[in-house]
Amino acid sequence: MLDENQYALDAIAQYELIYGKDFVSPGGAEMAAKLIESMQLPRGAHVLDAGSGLGGSAFMMARRFGLRVDGVDLSVNMIEQAQLRKRAYGLAESVSFELKDCLKINSINRYDAIYSRDAFLHVEDKEKLFTVIARALKPNGQLLFTDYGCGPKPWTSAFSHYVSERGYHLRMVDEYATLVRKAGLSLLESKNMSGAFLDILNSEKQSISQLPISAEERALLIKSREAKIAHVTSGEHQWGLIRAVKKRR
Repeated sequence: MLDENQYALDAIAQYELIYGKDFVSPGGAEMAAKLIESMQLPRGAHVLDAGSGLGGSAFMMARRFGLRVDGVDLSVNMIEQAQLRKRAYGLAESVSFELKDCLKINSINRYDAIYSRDAFLHVEDKEKLFTVIARALKPNGQLLFTDYGCGPKPWTSAFSHYVSERGYHLRMVDEYATLVRKAGLSLLESKNMSGAFLDILNSEKQSISQLPISAEERALLIKSREAKIAHVTSGEHQWGLIRAVKKRR
């Protein structure tokens, strides 16, 4: 379903026009670099990129930070594109990609860090998700992710339609913090990043007006950004950042 709609090849091309080559998440390479650097991982550390998309963050982790990265994603189109790019970039030794549901990761004490950008919104069973993540992290391993979040219900019909149309499973930032703790991880940071998200959306709206696309495509993209801006401004649509660590026992 994802590959037929949200992550169809033409939709992926549009994401790249907006976010930059190899990226499909808000803030593109600039935000990815900021978050990856904040983890302060030593060179050679082993990272799981959960929902790795086109591989932009994984490639950056390998090239700029000297990390080993396993990427998993639910989208066939994303994985196929990431595999092609990995070979073209000569990163076969340090980066791997696999078509896999995050809930089916069965690693134990394997990763120094688990990183995810706006992918957990596709996962309904979030309690199981964080249990799987906690199990896969090494002692002292860290979790860092951003994800679309929501304000308390009731939502407007427009936002409810947006969420259901995309099949999203959204949680409030505070709910994510609770779920992380429940999985046995120690919460380091729980932050509502909606202000930064609003800045990104306004910047995207401006850049869309300059893209080499048809007037019809441009109008649709601008309309979608205006709708998101309205939802974020109202507090219905949020953007959260969570950072946690698996303490030694």
